[in-house]
Amino acid sequence: MSMFCYQCEQTAHGTGCTQVGVCGKDQDINSLQDILVFGMKGVAAYAYHAKELGYRDQEVDDFLKEGLFKTLTNVSFDLNDHLETVLRCGMTNLKAMELLDKANTEKFGNPTPVEVDTGTKEGYGIVVTGHDLLDLYELLKQTEGKGINIYTHSEMLPAHSYPELRKFKHLAGNYGGAWQEQKREFDEFPGTILATTNCVLIPKESYKDRLFTCGIASVPGAVHIKNRDFTPLIERTLKTKPLKAQEGKKIMTGFHHSFILSIADKIVDAVKTGKIKHFFLIGGCDGARPGRNYYTEFAELVPKDAVILTLACGKYRFNKLDFGDIDGIPRLIDIGQCNNAYSAIQVAVALSKVFHCDVNDLPLSLILSWFEQKAVAILLTLLALDIKGIRIGPSLPAFVTPNVLNVLVEKYGLKPITNPKDDLNAILSEK
Repeated sequence: MSMFCYQCEQTAHGTGCTQVGVCGKDQDINSLQDILVFGMKGVAAYAYHAKELGYRDQEVDDFLKEGLFKTLTNVSFDLNDHLETVLRCGMTNLKAMELLDKANTEKFGNPTPVEVDTGTKEGYGIVVTGHDLLDLYELLKQTEGKGINIYTHSEMLPAHSYPELRKFKHLAGNYGGAWQEQKREFDEFPGTILATTNCVLIPKESYKDRLFTCGIASVPGAVHIKNRDFTPLIERTLKTKPLKAQEGKKIMTGFHHSFILSIADKIVDAVKTGKIKHFFLIGGCDGARPGRNYYTEFAELVPKDAVILTLACGKYRFNKLDFGDIDGIPRLIDIGQCNNAYSAIQVAVALSKVFHCDVNDLPLSLILSWFEQKAVAILLTLLALDIKGIRIGPSLPAFVTPNVLNVLVEKYGLKPITNPKDDLNAILSEK
């Protein structure tokens, strides 16, 4: 199907214009518009979750309208103006994450570190995937006393760290790993499944009749829950085969910035005495593409005198490994969901103030995995904050043109990952 170029008024891929949308000389604007669209999708996701808890920010809402308008084909052809808008998207995302953090903590309390069981308990079970804590909270209330255990999956893992969620005794543990393992893991799970938001995959026939969706999430053949009335899900669960008790490993989560900053003196002392020499933020959005074992291998190579911060579903690559501790400070610190990148930023800013230096001068390195829109939004936030030297992979986004990439490399030192050993050696020689 041909598309029309609004600048030269020719049909793309026919005679005249050879590009889709705008002429060839504006491919970089196309690229920046794509980045902006993906970034705004991420901002919208965080703003949506906050809105469901009753929190809105007018500046966030206004930018989403302006930014979407900016992506119309024949509105603006100024490259620098588009670049500025993309960076504003990053700052807007920071505000959206801050808003969501406020919404979650005021509703469910400040997260604290907690050890989560990855086994199963005897009895009926519902596994909840996605990101929306309010959906989980309402489900916990409606299933209380009904002999049903609730298990978190993927990005729902950090829910265990919130006091108002943890108080439910039937919040039994975490089942499975990252989102891309759903088809295998949900097939093996005998109970029902609730998909609250992204990331949800089209189900296999073997469990489609046990899959329920709510909120934004929806897939063909699954029952969609309306108004958070989980009665159909509960009734179907009580007709499934009960789970058997099975022992699992314990994993830690819940290192919110409020907790980390409460032990800042201990961390600062460990840095000053040389017991902690480096911090690595290894995390982001996971996927099934080959090459993502890079993040597991990198984490395993991190020196014993370094601490690993992690967040989002990328942590499932290595969060069941035993990294030990440094004077009681865990070497693996799971900050939470992807939106908890806000917490990581708050920790970095606080440490920079303590050490009287710029964030870029801290012994901190960011190694990020990206897959979808929220990962793009977070990257834009980091760039807008002028964070330099970020390594990203497993591959660079296909919608970034060479010219736009050159800007990111020259201005921010953005680097594609290569191999774990060489990248680690390069980082340690830089800092």
